[in-house]
Amino acid sequence: MVLIFTKSDLKKVISMKDVIEVVEMAFSELQRGTATLPLRTGITLSREAGWMGVMPAYLEKMGSLSTKIVTVFEKNLEKKLPTIMATVILNSAETGAPLAIMDGTFITAMRTGAVCGVATKYLARKDSKTVGVFGAGVQARTQLIAVCAVRNIERAFVHDKIKERADVFTTEMSEKLNIPVETRKPEDIVKESDIINTATTAKTPIFDGNLVNQGTHLNLIGSFKPEVREVDEVVIKKSKIVVDRKSAALEEAGDIIIPLKAGIITKENIYAELGELVIGKKPSRTSDSEITLFKSVGLGMQDCATAWLAYTKAKEKGDYQEVALFS
Repeated sequence: MVLIFTKSDLKKVISMKDVIEVVEMAFSELQRGTATLPLRTGITLSREAGWMGVMPAYLEKMGSLSTKIVTVFEKNLEKKLPTIMATVILNSAETGAPLAIMDGTFITAMRTGAVCGVATKYLARKDSKTVGVFGAGVQARTQLIAVCAVRNIERAFVHDKIKERADVFTTEMSEKLNIPVETRKPEDIVKESDIINTATTAKTPIFDGNLVNQGTHLNLIGSFKPEVREVDEVVIKKSKIVVDRKSAALEEAGDIIIPLKAGIITKENIYAELGELVIGKKPSRTSDSEITLFKSVGLGMQDCATAWLAYTKAKEKGDYQEVALFS
């Protein structure tokens, strides 16, 4: 029997706090060599402005084996559909048999928010009170929720190229988090925020890096292709850079690759992988004046950990649907 999880099923069994915990564990496994994580394989559909990726992963200590199939179609905004959609298949690490099929769109949003939570936990100033969010989609929401889970946030700001989306975001997130969430111009967000999150489909920098204040922490999540970026070389050059995985960042992260190719930074400017901070191999923030920057392109092990969490929590609660897939 195979368990089936819809978005509503997943919402019943996993919380952001728990997802942050298992994603942190996954980064520990990656750093300690117990995670198997091939680079994702992708197909670009130029005419449709779409992309599909396949992301397998195995976490030995956790015992989780999964594959995510994810799509990113930018034109979906015009169709009032999510730009990112996905399915996750969880297999037994003992027999290979399928254990569960689940909505990967919610898994992706939760694990992406959670990785921002982990990075913020290690890199943002302890006294951070304000968060600026670029983008007002699903992932922007989970990023803000995750940051609020690890820091005592008192106020948030948002900007989206579609004003109506930003307005809906402010209403929903103010109610959910019980803090003021307001729309702002990009330059004002940068100036007023202790923490900046980017979750956009932008292909070029979305704000002037000269405006970033000392002591700011940035989480860059939106771009995952070598030819596009969300921030300029100014902020990249003056930041302590941490990535989810160096090999993936050097293959896919335009925010890093573009200034590298221009000779503005070198590979040595990448201070650490997030897992190195998690296991204490390298210190995280060392002063309140540092500008810290976390760049993630997304790793299959984050989905792997989150899917395993959902599966085990559902089994504990007895709250799941089953189908005889091979009958």
